[in-house]
Amino acid sequence: MNLNITNPIFHDEAKAIAHLEGSRWPDGATCPHCGSDHVTKMGGKTQAGMFLCNDCRDKFTVRTGSVMERSHVPLHKWLLATHIMAASKKGMSAAQMARMIGVTYKTAWFLCHRIREAMEGANAADSGPMGGKNEVVEADETYVGGKARNRATRKPAKKKAVVALVQRDGKARSFHVANVNAKDVRALVVTNIDRASTLMTDESPIYYRMGKEFASHYAVNHNAKEFVTYGGFKHSNTAENFFSIFKRGVIGTYHHMSEAHLGRYCAEFDLRYNTRELSDSDRASEIIKGGIGRRLTYRRTDTVAA
Repeated sequence: MNLNITNPIFHDEAKAIAHLEGSRWPDGATCPHCGSDHVTKMGGKTQAGMFLCNDCRDKFTVRTGSVMERSHVPLHKWLLATHIMAASKKGMSAAQMARMIGVTYKTAWFLCHRIREAMEGANAADSGPMGGKNEVVEADETYVGGKARNRATRKPAKKKAVVALVQRDGKARSFHVANVNAKDVRALVVTNIDRASTLMTDESPIYYRMGKEFASHYAVNHNAKEFVTYGGFKHSNTAENFFSIFKRGVIGTYHHMSEAHLGRYCAEFDLRYNTRELSDSDRASEIIKGGIGRRLTYRRTDTVAA
């Protein structure tokens, strides 16, 4: 974990506010309500960190219009939680987060989900089709859930399916799907992958027909102990590698992912995979930028499936 815990932005509220303002408005503050740059910074104890727009006359802060809006959690704790999640390869549980930054479990749980919402926003910045001519995109699926042999009495809940699309030496996108069938998976594949790409899958029959819609389609027959052929070209190991990290997060950190929020957990692992070449600080900066324009209320977090 490349995290300088002594950085003042993680302990000093004024330094945290200045850091976020510089990150969001490098050329000076602009009103999130009307877009005007004709703003005045206010002062005093009760209005510290607040701006007044001289055009629309609305007040705002660096939190306004972001996942941090209307939150009473200090900004230095927001920054610390974001950096911890950015630096934790296999994720960070809300219980551990609560102990590390000194908040209640309920606050940590909501913080983590808001940060995942920001991660989803950072992923959306590169939402065009994956792959292209002479590019290979691998598609694979896995299942999240417990095993019957690990239960003493009750039967385990039904496993939840996750489909991942991974471009070789590129980006990854994973999705929770209700059913792993040709109809549901095809909608994801053809929407997110350029038709000029080469589609690489395992031997699952759900990919047979949709594979004809791409420039070429290769299937690796794992049942026949086939893993890498054609001089190292024909394989789905890139997607398997993505799932290996994802499963480590499920087994070792989260233990359980509810179906309602599984999509946000997918966004979390996608973001860390897609920014694997960045430093932890740069990754955290991308997450903070991704949270702008994505306010998440408690009711929506608690009741709406991701």
